[in-house]
Amino acid sequence: MNPAAGVTLSADEQVARIFAWRRGFNAMHLIDLGIRLGLFKALAGHPGQTVAELAAALGLHAPYVQVWCTTAYSLELLEADERDGFRLAPHVDGMLANEAHPRYLGGYVRLGTEFATDDYRRAAVAFHTGAVTPYQGRSREFAQAVTQAIAGVNVMVARKILPGLSGLAERLRAGGRLLEVGCGTGFMQLQLARAFPQARLTGVDIDPTGLDAARAAVRAAGLDERIDILEGDVGRVVPAASFDLVLMVEVLHEIDPALRADVVAACARALVPGGWLVIVDETYPSTLDQARQAPYRFALQTGLEELMWGNVVPTREEQERLLRGAGFDGPIERSLFGEGFTLLVAQRAA
Repeated sequence: MNPAAGVTLSADEQVARIFAWRRGFNAMHLIDLGIRLGLFKALAGHPGQTVAELAAALGLHAPYVQVWCTTAYSLELLEADERDGFRLAPHVDGMLANEAHPRYLGGYVRLGTEFATDDYRRAAVAFHTGAVTPYQGRSREFAQAVTQAIAGVNVMVARKILPGLSGLAERLRAGGRLLEVGCGTGFMQLQLARAFPQARLTGVDIDPTGLDAARAAVRAAGLDERIDILEGDVGRVVPAASFDLVLMVEVLHEIDPALRADVVAACARALVPGGWLVIVDETYPSTLDQARQAPYRFALQTGLEELMWGNVVPTREEQERLLRGAGFDGPIERSLFGEGFTLLVAQRAA
């Protein structure tokens, strides 16, 4: 019985679901191949190419390209014309051929096909031992893939969500100070610098691999005068009452549950009176009934995929307990956006 739908699936329907999930596995690898081989970019640049033209332009084996194109067409990633030429389906250009587009999903696909696949290979042993391979200390390639995977979320936060928060946006535009906890490779810092040209920005993280990339990105953008990148625990390296906004994007669930209360409390201490804490994360279901509800699908996927990173996605109850414990006694604004991201906004008492 499916409690959410109130119906019992037949054996054939269950089989069909498993076949559909298996097709999804192949679809992800087809997309990954299309990115790595340059097929999406080639079709974005020159729509209407035939298989022979694509193969010749990219130095690929034409029969393989034929199978790729036919399968991508079946998945509605490609469209075809009367001369057997192919072009990208609507919106696929931005999502799979343009890394600078806010909806680009290539990094998210790669995170699954490359890094999550390696984790799943080790999972059977890890289920016996409880071993984890945390985010910190992995390769620079891994850090960059994570950055690319959440780039669209970062762009939305910098360009749309923060500018839409009344009072906060005005303070940042007037030269306020913003702290990003878990700044990673610095992508969000650059987005924030563009969105709030007068603001003074600081990023802090504990992963030296990502921080090296962040400092290089800040130097390359010529923003050394406006952006400080710090290494260490936010509670130790960040002065108290120094920031108008403390921001965490897809970071809370990566913090060890035993340390979360201290980190959130340190974020609160870093705020000036009346300052804001803004958290973007995911919310894990609190009950089995919620586990079959659409708003929790992405959080459940993250909870499984990042299990071997040592990550635990918090429930609503834990999120609110952390904020209340850190001294946020006023309203906690909560909303959902994208594929299942939770936006939490709390303000320190003036």
